[in-house]
Amino acid sequence: MQCELCGKECLCRLGIVDGVEMMLCPDCMKFGKSVDVSPRTSTVAKRPILERIRRPAEKDIYKGMDKELVSGWNELIKNARDKKGLTREELGFRIGERTVTISKIENGDLRPSDKMIEKLEKELGIKLVEAVANASTLPHGSHPAGLTLGDFIRKEDE
Repeated sequence: MQCELCGKECLCRLGIVDGVEMMLCPDCMKFGKSVDVSPRTSTVAKRPILERIRRPAEKDIYKGMDKELVSGWNELIKNARDKKGLTREELGFRIGERTVTISKIENGDLRPSDKMIEKLEKELGIKLVEAVANASTLPHGSHPAGLTLGDFIRKEDE
C-alpha cells in the first residue's frame, strides 16, 4: 500500500494528521497519531485517499441542443419589425429590451439569448429557430475518443 503523506510503498497503518485520517508509513507516523482499527472503524478510511475522492459525473454539454437559429436571423427580425411598422424603440419597449440591444441584434453584432428569441418570436410572429438533426460529430473512420490531427489533414486532402 502507498503512504498518503510521502507516497512510499510499504505496509501502512491508519493515522491522524491534523485531524485527517490517512494511511501512513512507519516513518510518517511520527507526524500524526496512530488509530486503532476496530470493527466500528469505517472501512472507507482504509482505502487510499485518491480512491475516496468523488468526482462529478461527466455531463454531455450538447444534450438538449436540438435547435439552432435560422440563417439570416438578423434580417428576418428587421424585416418583421418593419412589416409591423414598429421602430426599434417600440419593439424594445414591448419585449423589455434596450434600443441599443435591438439595434445590435438587427445588425448581427449580438446573438439573442434563448429567452429573447422567444420574446421576439411571440411579438413579431416569426420563427427564429429550427430543429437540428442528430448528426454524428465523428468523421468516418475516426477514433471514438474524438478528432485527431490526422482527421483534419484527411479532410483537407479530400
